[in-house]
Amino acid sequence: MEKKFCIHPDFKLNGHTYNKESISELAITLIRDGEAYEKDLGNLILQWFDDYDYITLTTSGTTGKPKEVKLSKEAMEASALATGEFFRLQPKDKALLCLPTHYIAGKMMFIRAVVLGLELDFVNPTKEPLKNNDKIYDFVAMVPLQVHNSITQIEQCKTLIVGGAKLSDRTKDILNEMMVNVYETYGMTETITHIAAKRITENYFTVLPHANISQDKRGCLVIEAPLVSKHLIVTNDIVEMPNDIQFAWIGRYDNLVNSGGVKLVPETIEQKLSDYIPYRFYVIGKEDPVLGQKLVLVIEHSPYKLLPEAFGSLEKFEKPKETIFIEKFKETPTGKVLRRETINELV
Repeated sequence: MEKKFCIHPDFKLNGHTYNKESISELAITLIRDGEAYEKDLGNLILQWFDDYDYITLTTSGTTGKPKEVKLSKEAMEASALATGEFFRLQPKDKALLCLPTHYIAGKMMFIRAVVLGLELDFVNPTKEPLKNNDKIYDFVAMVPLQVHNSITQIEQCKTLIVGGAKLSDRTKDILNEMMVNVYETYGMTETITHIAAKRITENYFTVLPHANISQDKRGCLVIEAPLVSKHLIVTNDIVEMPNDIQFAWIGRYDNLVNSGGVKLVPETIEQKLSDYIPYRFYVIGKEDPVLGQKLVLVIEHSPYKLLPEAFGSLEKFEKPKETIFIEKFKETPTGKVLRRETINELV
């Protein structure tokens, strides 16, 4: 018999208390009358309280092509409890759900609230989630673009977890001067959100107790987490491991650029350039008849002349052979930049 999942008595959604019957009625109303992001929450509510022991969703493609997966509700509940313990969350703590519940990060914010008894505010997952909102929250999850666009209000968040991409050094410097505890998290759909976290002042992610890590021959992270996956999870994330419970994220194996036989890690080069380019940018390999791939710098802005010192810290092979300016990057619904698709539009 499937386990029946309960609502914590202290759980609130947008200021209202619910039981299973009333929250199911809310879900039906959201699906019938709500906007797209509200329909997604309605569908999640109905899935969480149905008779199946799993939730079906589509991955964002972090470890390869997007695919449909079934996630155990018991594993999701265990993940919520682990997060609550790690961040010392208490019943009646106030939390903000500002991520799309179509994806795992948004789903887990709702499930944490139901399991832990949080008072959850649910808002449209825009790029400015705190706009016209002066409430103080104990726990919030955002993607880097939301953090950047909310920086003047970010102290409304006592604890902020950030996933989906790395924060820029400039944003980290600003956050370090503010009264907010900020953590970068590492995870994916297959691991039921994060399996590791680190303060933004730390170099290495520390793995949560339910997971073990190793590296494959490529230097990419391999995750063993029996509670959430029956199989080893082999990622495309190149990492450095100083010990068996910590790692530093270096870059994506599928982003590697082979230029004239030299393998370049775009994320390492981007880190060196980040202090000199105040706009969104990335570097990528572009086909070249001589080098095989040449390194190209792509900037989200109208054309301008970069200062020569911007490239001063780069090695010879790390210096871009071309700079391309684009008005607007292509993105996933969660705000991740689609690197190849953006540049392919120019071909």
